[in-house]
Amino acid sequence: MLMNMEYSEFFGFQFQHPPISLSLPKILNMSQKVRVRFAPSPTGPLHIGGVRTALFNYLFAKKNGGDFILRIEDTDQTRFVPGAEEYIMDSLAWCGIKFDEGILEGGNYGPYRQSERKEIYLQYAEQLIQSGNAYFAFDTPEELDKMREEYEAEKLTFTYDTSTRGKLNNSLVLPEELVKQKIDAGEPFVLRFKMPENQEIVMNDIIRGEVKVNTTTLDDKVLFKSDGMPTYHLANIVDDHLMEISHVIRGEEWLPSLPLHVLLYRAFGWDSPEYAHLPLLLKPTGKGKLSKRDGDKMGFPVFPTEWTTADDEVFMGYRESGYFAEAFVNLLALLGWNPGTEQEIFNLDELVQSFSLEKVGKSGSRFDPEKAKWFNQQWLQKKDNAEIAKLFSIILKEKGIEAVLGKVERIVGFVKERVQFVHEIWDQASFFFEAPADYDNRAVKKNWKENTPALMQELANVLANTEDFSSSNTEEKVKAWITEKELGMGAVMNAFRLCIVGEPKGPHMFDIIEVIGKEETLSRLKTGVEKIGK
Repeated sequence: MLMNMEYSEFFGFQFQHPPISLSLPKILNMSQKVRVRFAPSPTGPLHIGGVRTALFNYLFAKKNGGDFILRIEDTDQTRFVPGAEEYIMDSLAWCGIKFDEGILEGGNYGPYRQSERKEIYLQYAEQLIQSGNAYFAFDTPEELDKMREEYEAEKLTFTYDTSTRGKLNNSLVLPEELVKQKIDAGEPFVLRFKMPENQEIVMNDIIRGEVKVNTTTLDDKVLFKSDGMPTYHLANIVDDHLMEISHVIRGEEWLPSLPLHVLLYRAFGWDSPEYAHLPLLLKPTGKGKLSKRDGDKMGFPVFPTEWTTADDEVFMGYRESGYFAEAFVNLLALLGWNPGTEQEIFNLDELVQSFSLEKVGKSGSRFDPEKAKWFNQQWLQKKDNAEIAKLFSIILKEKGIEAVLGKVERIVGFVKERVQFVHEIWDQASFFFEAPADYDNRAVKKNWKENTPALMQELANVLANTEDFSSSNTEEKVKAWITEKELGMGAVMNAFRLCIVGEPKGPHMFDIIEVIGKEETLSRLKTGVEKIGK
């Protein structure tokens, strides 16, 4: 057993903190300023579940007048993906989720990348050794594999824990001099947390209430490696403490780590933050956690913005798929959180005012791609025509069409209630910009009779002699002609629409011809008479 050694020599610097002992956590000072963090790992694109976690942290911070911090947890350099960090920040910026402190924003608690905080963790790893809350473990992967095989042969599961550590290659078993020799010789080692034996840990989660776990079910997690890098567990706790994080709001998948994290706080003698573990996002079927591959399988995005891998594999993004950032944020907020009212459409400020962790449910939330489209439709309707027209004008330019913005704005007003996305406006309004190249066969069979060409020629004469080509005036002239000739309204108007639009769709016919103009209207009538039915 190692009891009296000076461990600082193993880490290469002078130990400056007195040993600590396991103690009960202090009660969090509720007058402390709310400080929360979003701490993703740059191991790939940010899944929508991660965006929701960031959003809930942001809403909680702003609701309580607190600070929201971005911390990049990149201690696992083997899984680092180039571009992932930039992707995370760009995606959240698109969502309107702003940080008070972070890599770009700076702050008084930096650095905000864990890889730039390596030296900080060293002293805290040493504190745990000095206090007897951690120990050196020299077990090789081969030794651990052999142990697992032996357990499996007995139909048991091997865990490095209170029941097995006394039989393994670590400083709890080895003589003090041998431990020193191994470290001096440069043998690889890890520091493991010394889990207390047979203790019931009672914790509180804001969402789930009281959580109880016995330490006999927990393993001795690795906290630090001989390469000088901490694992997630140690770095996470140290950073949360030093950055004065008051509340840790994270996904349900981290709930199994809660006992270890609470025990680490106790081992250091620090105030523990409050915890809240958010429910999972479930597949549209409701069975299983929504995964990164589900979108490709089911045809909807699972990332906020488009992501291209190093192998040029492209994953859909909500931004590139035509979703408004407001709609995306709105739909995420209501996955797991219920405002307690019938209101479904919220902007970011309204979400801040309404949000509380107490209204977040425990059960997983099923993701509904059709509901996501509905949210986008609602936000499209809320936006003024001028904003939609500018977005649609970009699509028109890509098609080689230059149009006066005022005209586009009016067209948008005619059709936007029929679409869920801006790019769908083209399907509903292309005839405003291009004459029909062909005509709907079913509509032709139903509405184009033997006498229809003559009727359309007469209609063309009526319109040709109409100087005021406003919607109201042309409607008045045409209806007067139909009445005078005792014609059927449907017989005229259905064929008229077929000539102008090419199919039985679109807004009010006289609004359409006012926008496309007299010359284009007469041209389309002439072409229709020549082509339809032949």
